[in-house]
Amino acid sequence: MKPINDRVVVKPAAAEEKTQGGIIIPDTAKEKPQRGEVVAVGPGKDGNELTVSVGDTVLYGKYSGQELQYRGEDYLIMREDDILVILEGGE
Repeated sequence: MKPINDRVVVKPAAAEEKTQGGIIIPDTAKEKPQRGEVVAVGPGKDGNELTVSVGDTVLYGKYSGQELQYRGEDYLIMREDDILVILEGGE
């Protein structure tokens, strides 16, 4: 996959299966993850290079991106502007 312009492809992190207290969360109650790993970046737009790079772990808005299934995996395609922060050290 190769996104165009200022688009970024993100592989969302898996939804939490348990709470910190050990309670198992049913599928219907799981929230969409708002964190993921960048797997592809576009070349930028209007001569501006993107800030994020492949391998970065990022946080993005709750309703950001377009969902896509590619080769059996779920991804999100979003503009770089939809990314809120790059987490240091891949936390």
